[in-house]
Amino acid sequence: MSTRTVLQQADISRALTRIAHEILESNRGAADLVLLGIPTRGVALARRLGDLIASIAQVDVPVGSLDVTLFRDDLASQPTRSPRPTEIPAGGIENKTVVLVDDVLFSGRSIRAALDALGAVGRPAAVRLAILIDRGHRELPIRPDFVGKNIPSARSERVNVRLSEYDGADEVTIGE
Repeated sequence: MSTRTVLQQADISRALTRIAHEILESNRGAADLVLLGIPTRGVALARRLGDLIASIAQVDVPVGSLDVTLFRDDLASQPTRSPRPTEIPAGGIENKTVVLVDDVLFSGRSIRAALDALGAVGRPAAVRLAILIDRGHRELPIRPDFVGKNIPSARSERVNVRLSEYDGADEVTIGE
């Protein structure tokens, strides 16, 4: 089983910095912006993006998490997952631009579940999607607004995102 590293720490940092700038440009600043990470690694990425946006725009952006476990359409076929807490920032999401943040976009099913979970929490003015890795193979008509890196892959391959907050190092690998 061969595994190759496709992004290292510096590559991930550069991609997140670019995404932070793109979010600010698209939103015309940080006003009414909320970042919601999808557990697990999407939460760490959302926090990093929040820190980057704060350093660029000199404005703190609310960051939270949105658990999608109970909204997934594949619960019967997936191993049992324990739900993670959903943490909506104090200002809520009503009439805000919500940027959903996740590590890998594959079939689009997690994002569909996130949209359902978001609808159960409130009604944002707009929803955007920021993804570190887009690997293709969509099963649903979902397209990210902000992408760190497109990595074409075979369906049989696995893309692994490791982040220092959980794994002790930052890297993205792909393998069988």
